[in-house]
Amino acid sequence: MLRTVTITGTRSTSHREAASYAELFAAYLGPFATSETHFYIGGAKGIDSLTLLWLAGNSQPKITIVAPGTVEQQPAEARQAISRCRDRIDEVVELRAESLSTPAYFARNRWMVDRSDMVIGFPLDGPPGASGTWQTINHAAEHGKPRLIVPV
Repeated sequence: MLRTVTITGTRSTSHREAASYAELFAAYLGPFATSETHFYIGGAKGIDSLTLLWLAGNSQPKITIVAPGTVEQQPAEARQAISRCRDRIDEVVELRAESLSTPAYFARNRWMVDRSDMVIGFPLDGPPGASGTWQTINHAAEHGKPRLIVPV
């Protein structure tokens, strides 16, 4: 049975070492990262790029990258991660939003959650807020979908 999972997380990741993220991903993505899983990952920098690189290098799930506009509009870090993992990415979805504003990112997040069975979120450590990560987690909650929240 194929399980579909949305990954969401902060773009601010410089406060931790790369090895720390690898440990978190092994512990919290690893159990789901099988050939029976299809991950939806936003095409942004930060957690999106880090999880893409980790999944592509350490597991064999299906991977779909979802950009609110086009991949070319994403930050260099994200474009580089997508390019490096191209042979492991099953699909790239470009939603082609006219403007890359907060509503476009929220629409992308809803698009991913609506196609997923669960969400794994990596928000900044601290109280829940109004970030895109929390918006995505909350959208999943409103639809009764399981959420795994791993503060970073």
